[in-house]
Amino acid sequence: MLSFQEKLELFTSFPKLTRNDVSMGRVNFHFEGSLHEKKTVVYRLHPNGSGYIFAGLLDGYETDDKGYTSIRDMDAEELRRLTSASIASLSKAPSAPAQEPGQSRAARRRRMTKSHWMNAEGNSLELRNEEDLWYLYAGLNLEMAFETYDEAEEYLLEEGFKPQA
Repeated sequence: MLSFQEKLELFTSFPKLTRNDVSMGRVNFHFEGSLHEKKTVVYRLHPNGSGYIFAGLLDGYETDDKGYTSIRDMDAEELRRLTSASIASLSKAPSAPAQEPGQSRAARRRRMTKSHWMNAEGNSLELRNEEDLWYLYAGLNLEMAFETYDEAEEYLLEEGFKPQA
């Protein structure tokens, strides 16, 4: 396992990433050129060696609900490859939220950064993923916040809203 210092040096070598020191000695690295709401590529890099990289738009990585995969035991080559792939994925314009043939529901959720919902009365809401939460807006007004897409989707469907293409 690479040390905290070795990981810091590796991530610092990416000129597109900006270092952000956070609480308890942890460090995040942001990609300000992201075309998605998500800008954090390296999340909670901790002096004990744990941390996460955003892989929510990539295939082949086991991710949490926020799209992050653990980097604790990755070697330098794996970290460079994953970091480059993460930056590349965030450099591409977001895909439409509609389900593509053969695309799993989980993959669709990870790719979605915002979607529009409408009910039978014509009321419209927008669901947006911003960093770690899903926010529901009615125009410019924040209506609710959810920890996961599934919670937001369940609420919207229960309230009679349907996703718009």
